[in-house]
Amino acid sequence: MHVPDGFINAPVSVAAGVAAGAAVALSLRGARRELDERTAPLAGLVAAFIFAVQMLNFPVAAGTSGHLLGGALAAILVGPYTGVLCVSVVLLMQGILFADGGLTALGVNITVMGVVTVVVAYAIFRGLLGILPPTRRSVTAAAFAGALLSVPAAAAAFTAVYAIGGTTDVAIGKVFTAMVGVHVLIGIGEAVITAATVGAVIAVRPDLVHGARGLSAPLKLRVGGELVDAPAAAAAPVAARSTRKVWATGLVTALVLAGFVSYYASASPDGLEKVAADKGIDAKVEDHAAADSPLADYGVKNVDDARLSGGLAGVIGVGVTVVAGTGIFWAVRRRRTGELTATSVSAG
Repeated sequence: MHVPDGFINAPVSVAAGVAAGAAVALSLRGARRELDERTAPLAGLVAAFIFAVQMLNFPVAAGTSGHLLGGALAAILVGPYTGVLCVSVVLLMQGILFADGGLTALGVNITVMGVVTVVVAYAIFRGLLGILPPTRRSVTAAAFAGALLSVPAAAAAFTAVYAIGGTTDVAIGKVFTAMVGVHVLIGIGEAVITAATVGAVIAVRPDLVHGARGLSAPLKLRVGGELVDAPAAAAAPVAARSTRKVWATGLVTALVLAGFVSYYASASPDGLEKVAADKGIDAKVEDHAAADSPLADYGVKNVDDARLSGGLAGVIGVGVTVVAGTGIFWAVRRRRTGELTATSVSAG
């Protein structure tokens, strides 16, 4: 759902940029409460994983594909404020390096794909956890529902922005019906990916899932054909448990997805591209300012082999995103640590 340049007029693009900037500034402050020495590098990994999975377009209808937006996944894994930052980092890298999503439309994309998806998904997620049993299965189910509904919500948000600042004269009702209709289908894919990822992490390290904090499921043993609670054992302090294995596994997975699996992704236009072509809202689309980038369109310039070109671009994208994301989140975390230290000194 990357909005290109030319879909939205300049005044509304500027207004969306201001709104996105305010959301990012608020998220930087909020992320200080969510990040610590364990979760800061994991947040960078989440951004890189979202980048990788966004390269895997999956078919949703005849001639149409979809891809992960990632707001729900990021919010549940690392927190809503950090989630907005994760998606923003991904969109920035995609726009600058890969000519994916317009640079003048960056504010629109952050608002629609980052802020709206995170807010809707996390609100639904927390609401469901308030009424479901406090189990890991409930976390996974709530993640599925939040992700499912966040995608058509983002489609509706784009339609609202287009209704205000669209550059072509198209009936908004038709745009709304087409956008929400196809993105309901894309939302199913988003929900499956989000639930599967959250479920996989929560199965091995529930302490690393922001949305699962406070849950504790007793270990079960089968005795005489029946499951009983195992004797409680002293667990290592959460802060002392290493995240290296999870980080390494996640990074390797992202590299494989972006560097190899992406070659087999659907080549059909995604939901927004398809609707834009069918309804004519792309009549004034503009060439991307980074169209001559060596990595434009997720390929390495002057590398003729399509498989190798796309794979190298994917690996570079994952690498750049994880480095940029981790650097940003470490800086946010260090600033929080510095503020806490200063507060302690002044109080003493």
